[in-house]
Amino acid sequence: MSITVVGSIAYDTVTTPFGERDRMLGGAAVHFALAASFFEEVRVVGPVGEDFGEHELDVMRNRGVDVSDVERIPGGKTFFWRGKYGWDLNSRETLDTQLGVFEGFQPKLSQASLDSDVLFLANIQPDLQRDVRAQLPNARFVALDSMNLWIEAARDSLVKAIKECDCLILNDSELRQLTGKASIYAAAREILEWSPPHPRVIVAKQGEYGAALVTNEGFFSLPAFPLERVVDPTGAGDTFAGGFVGYLAAHSDQEYSEELLRQAMAHGTALASFNVEEFGTDRIEKLSGGEIVARVRQLREFTQFSAAAEPLRD
Repeated sequence: MSITVVGSIAYDTVTTPFGERDRMLGGAAVHFALAASFFEEVRVVGPVGEDFGEHELDVMRNRGVDVSDVERIPGGKTFFWRGKYGWDLNSRETLDTQLGVFEGFQPKLSQASLDSDVLFLANIQPDLQRDVRAQLPNARFVALDSMNLWIEAARDSLVKAIKECDCLILNDSELRQLTGKASIYAAAREILEWSPPHPRVIVAKQGEYGAALVTNEGFFSLPAFPLERVVDPTGAGDTFAGGFVGYLAAHSDQEYSEELLRQAMAHGTALASFNVEEFGTDRIEKLSGGEIVARVRQLREFTQFSAAAEPLRD
């Protein structure tokens, strides 16, 4: 099934303990699209300024991503973010944010994007997410991401947007903030019990600790893939989402069973682990499908154990 992603296309300047990169390709829609493109056709909807280069568009084109709905705004500047990571790569300091053309973003979807079977609403204003969702009433699977800003400033609108989707993908801290629950499991269960309609799949991203999946049928958790060297975690969450949603889109002939969702979690986890090995999109640009398959196989081996246990003394 084809996938449409609506979100930011950006230039990022990032400093980590392992170096610094200036104005590298970034943005939620970019990281998502590159990951999802390993599984299905992806169309990107988002704005860029006159300063955005053809080379950056070619990075997406080379992965087969359709960039026809990338809107170039005359005289505008591309969204820019500068951040710094310390040795704790789970946290970062934002040093500069320039919204540029993203500030007045009004998504414009071609008929091809409107005909997509799968929709990913990346982190944009909730009212825009709802507007785009309404334009794809027949989408088979719709997933949504958000952030603490919208939970604080536009909670009512965000809740409405979430209830119109099949899947919610948030950081664990954002799930707690949204629900006021200390446990991510309790937070996810509360959202699953919202008055209909409501999402049926909740994914909690947990950075270097992995990700958790909660549905009405059960709970599943995977650790992050163990790496000796992590260079730049920017975009890892969106890469995970691209792998997760992309895998589901590629298996549209199957019901979204617990087994299929768990396989999608594994593929999202594997792709996120590649993303952090180099700055920006560098590693994903060079990635092969065979590497993904091998890493998913390794992840399965890491997380298996025998169910047999010796009886304990009372």
